[in-house]
Amino acid sequence: MVSNERGPLVGVLGSYGGRNLGDEAILTSLLADLRARRPDARILVFSRDPDHTVRAHPGIEAVGWKGPGRGRTTAGMDRLDLLVLGGGGILYDTEARHYLRLVRAAQEQAVPVFVHALGAGPLTEETDRAMVREALASTVDVTVRDAASRAVLKEVGVTQRVTVTADPALLLEPEIFPIESLRAEGVPPGPRLIGVSVREPGPAAEHLDVGGYHQFLAQLGDALVPRFDARLLFVPMERTDIRHAQTVRSQMAAGEHCRILSGDCRPRQVLGLMRHLDLAVGMRLHFLMFAALAGIPLLPLPYAGKVLDFAQRAGAPALRGAASDLVGPLLAEADRLGDVGTARTRQPAGRIAALRQRAARTGEHLGAVLDQVCPAPLARAG
Repeated sequence: MVSNERGPLVGVLGSYGGRNLGDEAILTSLLADLRARRPDARILVFSRDPDHTVRAHPGIEAVGWKGPGRGRTTAGMDRLDLLVLGGGGILYDTEARHYLRLVRAAQEQAVPVFVHALGAGPLTEETDRAMVREALASTVDVTVRDAASRAVLKEVGVTQRVTVTADPALLLEPEIFPIESLRAEGVPPGPRLIGVSVREPGPAAEHLDVGGYHQFLAQLGDALVPRFDARLLFVPMERTDIRHAQTVRSQMAAGEHCRILSGDCRPRQVLGLMRHLDLAVGMRLHFLMFAALAGIPLLPLPYAGKVLDFAQRAGAPALRGAASDLVGPLLAEADRLGDVGTARTRQPAGRIAALRQRAARTGEHLGAVLDQVCPAPLARAG
């Protein structure tokens, strides 16, 4: 490790640079918290797209860590004073091993590793399970974003203490999203606006029947539009969501009442957009999280445990079962939330405040570790 008077060099490793707004929200919050606690810290983000990461987060350095240059990245690990692994759902089958190879490279060069509010699971492949056990055993502190992730790590055999905090994106602060920007997206004035989030199949939704889910979402949208005299706004959280939103809209009888957000928005802008919604219906975890932060009634669409876990923690409906059987129950939940156009029922503020407090604890853990590894300037002076 190399420390100097310019402050500690902190590496941050997660699913960054992939243009996913949830992951970028996590990084935005993590960096803001780290800078507030240690203004002297220098930050190096390991990114899939270093140029994008530097543009999106001024004042940091970024380096690629996948592909041909990976060897040079691991060789330079001894520059770091601390490596932060997370946050986000990055410890799952076939993907965990890629992150943990870099973690092991840091540990081999005596760089301490802090695990930052990440999500874990599924972990069924022995290669990933073994790497998780071995790498996390040598970390200085482990925090996860939910109880389900802690259960996964314990089942894998992690003996290190695991603290449940909450997703760092819960600490995000909004930017103003002007109503004029909605008009520019083709969203006309109207009594009610319902936000919708869809997603592609992937590791978090590996058993998703895409065709069946498209049909389910189209049926749900066709029921919501007349029921609440509403327009639907699909909010992509990454580029691939646009294609799925287009497919759902094409299958709707009420497709003319739908728009798809096309702008290349930052996480804080999307959080600011939420104040214009009357209801949020979605699959993406961070879309639902943004709605909850804005106090918008939300209807989570079940496809993964992390969504159900957040729904329960936020006091939102957590329906289970086959998508084809859920249109009626979801509409009943929408009715239960009240008149979404006038009453604007809000999520229990106390639950969201409690989640934000939990999310802040991750930064407290990180700050304590960093002060041990590299004491702050005032502490050194004393």
